[in-house]
Amino acid sequence: MRHMRYLRWLFVALALFVAPRMADAQKPAASGYAGTAACADCHAKTMNDFAASTMGKLIKENGGIEHGKQGCESCHGPSKKHVESGGEERPPMTFSRKSTNPVADRNATCLGCHEKTARTLWKGSVHESRNIACTDCHTVMHSTSERGALKAQTVVETCGNCHAQKKAQLARFSHMPLGEGKMECTSCHNPHGSPNDKLLLGASVNETCFSCHTEKRGPYLWEHIPVTENCANCHDPHGSNKEKMLKVSRPRLCQQCHPTAHGGPTARPTDAAAVRFVYNRECSNCHLQIHGSNHPAGAFFTR
Repeated sequence: MRHMRYLRWLFVALALFVAPRMADAQKPAASGYAGTAACADCHAKTMNDFAASTMGKLIKENGGIEHGKQGCESCHGPSKKHVESGGEERPPMTFSRKSTNPVADRNATCLGCHEKTARTLWKGSVHESRNIACTDCHTVMHSTSERGALKAQTVVETCGNCHAQKKAQLARFSHMPLGEGKMECTSCHNPHGSPNDKLLLGASVNETCFSCHTEKRGPYLWEHIPVTENCANCHDPHGSNKEKMLKVSRPRLCQQCHPTAHGGPTARPTDAAAVRFVYNRECSNCHLQIHGSNHPAGAFFTR
């Protein structure tokens, strides 16, 4: 009786698992697909480079991912006609700068796998609306960077291909530590899309700055309105030739909002210019708590 029960379960297992797989193995190749082996005849070097890339290793380790079961044609589309024509007819999908495929179609191919996490807000983003292709920043067929499959070795170099002015600002006297490798453009921005202005990670400029400069967050008993409004009113986060990344050197920075005569042995009550261009003096010599004060007598940010 036990032997009969065992045989019955064996037949059920064969029907559920083995038979369907044997049937799949006997199915003919999908119509229009040439197969990866046909690609190797002409693109052997490219395929070797791809095998050493991040995506190539991922596919090899996982035995083929869901969208990669057709090999090269998972991204390039059915290419049987391309093979039969000896390469004269292009594959349905190509990704080079000379590609005739619309950028939206090329990006849709990438988003077939990479549509989650940081890419959730790609549709409608600034880069998407300006017709930026995934392959403008990333390379798939070979490895250039240690991570992210970037076209350049670092995030800063990749972003600098378009944002050359911002990259040049990093060489100024006062700058964020991007050149030193302690930060990246993506420390503040999400290039794949953000609901915030300038693709910022934070809801505002201040929230983004406060993620590192928490001591400036407050709350304060006395708040300095320009500081509360926007850190970029006074600072240029991409780099400046003034100390502390200030847009204008002190005291002229303060005098853009406070032009009236104030202090100084030579100043007259009506002579604003006497203080506006005083030499070697700073408002913060006295108003040192300029980001805000919690002192009961700190209304003028002096303590």
